[in-house]
Amino acid sequence: MLHMLGGRKRLCNGVTRRDLLSIGGLSLMGVGLPALVPVFAKADSSAAKSAESALPGFGRAKNVILLYLFGGPSQLDTLDMKPLAPVEIRGTLQPIASSLSGLEICEHLPNMAQVMDRVTVVRSLSHPWNFHGMQYATTGLPIGSIPVEETMVHPQHQPFLGSVVNYHDQQRRGPKPHGAIPDNIMLPFPLSSRRSAARYAAPYSAYLGSRFDPIWTEFRGEATRSMTRRSFGPPAEIADPYLGVKRDCRFLIVPEADLPTDLSLDRLNRRRSLLDQLETLRRDLDQQASRTTLDQKRELAFSLLDSRAIRSAFDLDQESASTRDAYGMTLFGQSTLQARRLVEAGCRFVTVVWDEYGQLNAGWDTHVDHYNRLKNELLPGLDLAFSALIHDLEDRGLLDDTLVLVMNEMGRTPRFEGEGRGHWGRAYTNFFAGAGLKRGNIIGRTDSIAAAVADRPLTAKDILATIYHLIGIDPDSTLTDVLNRPVPLVHDGKVIPEMLA
Repeated sequence: MLHMLGGRKRLCNGVTRRDLLSIGGLSLMGVGLPALVPVFAKADSSAAKSAESALPGFGRAKNVILLYLFGGPSQLDTLDMKPLAPVEIRGTLQPIASSLSGLEICEHLPNMAQVMDRVTVVRSLSHPWNFHGMQYATTGLPIGSIPVEETMVHPQHQPFLGSVVNYHDQQRRGPKPHGAIPDNIMLPFPLSSRRSAARYAAPYSAYLGSRFDPIWTEFRGEATRSMTRRSFGPPAEIADPYLGVKRDCRFLIVPEADLPTDLSLDRLNRRRSLLDQLETLRRDLDQQASRTTLDQKRELAFSLLDSRAIRSAFDLDQESASTRDAYGMTLFGQSTLQARRLVEAGCRFVTVVWDEYGQLNAGWDTHVDHYNRLKNELLPGLDLAFSALIHDLEDRGLLDDTLVLVMNEMGRTPRFEGEGRGHWGRAYTNFFAGAGLKRGNIIGRTDSIAAAVADRPLTAKDILATIYHLIGIDPDSTLTDVLNRPVPLVHDGKVIPEMLA
């Protein structure tokens, strides 16, 4: 049987989404909402044309790779180091020069130091909320909220950036043909599904309709290293693939990609017939979810299952050992390499999430064991993956068309809180490279201890507005929600001219 992967999301009638879709085939973050046809409208077409002509780079990005560092990397220990601050602020990690004049970065990022002349660094992002906010960072959600961020499906959720791009593209060009590479894929597995605590709100399409949800892959592979985690419950030795993975690891867009290679189309068609019969028996459960949406998901599952393009794009064995090693034989490194393969195969928007694994306060949420984890896990993994991606895209002639985004929801406290740095939304850093962006560029500045923005304050909404501009979507556009209300894409966000080439 094909199984829908993901959490148990309960519909309004008490039936779980897993119950409804257990015979689907995709790891899709659907919410069982009716199939809607929201309007993607520009506030004023002439004004939009004027704005497009006034700022460079509109529509330059043909593809997007988003590397999302969930948990909040420390600005002080990465790209906004303060070597003149007291040791209790600056910490024990040392800065090194980079290829970008005026930018020193952490000593444990030596490979990244060599490519920073291709990068735009934004060091003046700020918001007043000290909690994990991927919804705030990657959607049009105007205000941070713990209930919104920590509820899997919430009426205030806004569509994820990749879902908006997918929806916009389908409005313009229609859906892709049968068996083509989908345009909104997330790696390596559904958000916060591998940690020992409740799950956060995952990025999804909200009121756009669940057919525009990101397609989550599933990871198959064995960790080669372990680390003692002490952040949740008693200390535990956890084999963590973010530390290292075996070379036979792979990502599956449908779980049944693990089927034997001799599976015939006749057997697939028999499974399709069985699926039809089972769905007939379950029609009485289908009062809240759209029949059309479920049919679309089922057809997509089968089209991907027998797609040669999908099988080829997900075959990491086609890469040389040296390329795989350059990205790092870690979950994040191989996910980033997989993202490049997907973009090269025709995927418009790929997201890689460096997620928590095993316990709460894993990933970049370094409340505990801060320096050990930075030096031996987080910084080396990021260093290899990002630098290899930039070199690889350049070598393949893809960097000028591909927008590379390294984003997160917040920074860390200037002073230690126990064994690590706490949450800090008042000053944090994102960085970007590729299509339409100025190279070798630093925007904004924080104060002497990286506690507050001292120059050019910006928000996540400004970043989103700039991304939409580069993708070719007017940031002043609105969508129509389930109550037929116009909803701004980025609310008060404005394109950041200094980022544009």
